[in-house]
Amino acid sequence: MMPEPPPPNARRSIGAQRNPASAEAILSAAEALLSEEGYGGFSIEKVARRARAGKPTIYKWWPSKAALLLDVYQRQKSIEMPDTGRLEDDIIQFIDAILTHWRETPAGTIFRSVVAEAQSDETAGAALSDFATEREADTGFLIWRGLERREVRDDIRPAEAARWIVAYLWYRLLTGQLAAPGMTRADVRILVGGLERRP
Repeated sequence: MMPEPPPPNARRSIGAQRNPASAEAILSAAEALLSEEGYGGFSIEKVARRARAGKPTIYKWWPSKAALLLDVYQRQKSIEMPDTGRLEDDIIQFIDAILTHWRETPAGTIFRSVVAEAQSDETAGAALSDFATEREADTGFLIWRGLERREVRDDIRPAEAARWIVAYLWYRLLTGQLAAPGMTRADVRILVGGLERRP
């Protein structure tokens, strides 16, 4: 039996139940502050002042600066799930769209900063881990469609296969290889075709 499709772009809530108007004001303030002062000038204190919100409220809804930054990052990202009719081309277009977004907007710098902070801050690491799990489930929609089209083996779990796509994207970001013509197709062919010699 094929797994149920994950809903694309589903985002689990982080922290306690939020007041929509207050949360929007905080996210808007955080996005504006990041645009004006960059990651180095970003702090919860400054966001609280700009949004006219209390720091405890922000920390109740976003347990770390990284968690808030990841929500700001999500607001800036609008990546469509391509449907070319072929799994390899779907994955290539999806990867290229994210690499272009990282290259041409501040999003790549934001995300690199979150990853860096997660190496030394346990709360940031937890936020990044939760985000990675969400991305695997979301990206798994591409694999699920491949299952529907009978391009993928029935024993493949979409979220597990999508982990390799997410890991590949992070590798490209963290090694500064956001623009490398021909690299994506060659690498995706290995991902889709596998390494094992078939009879």
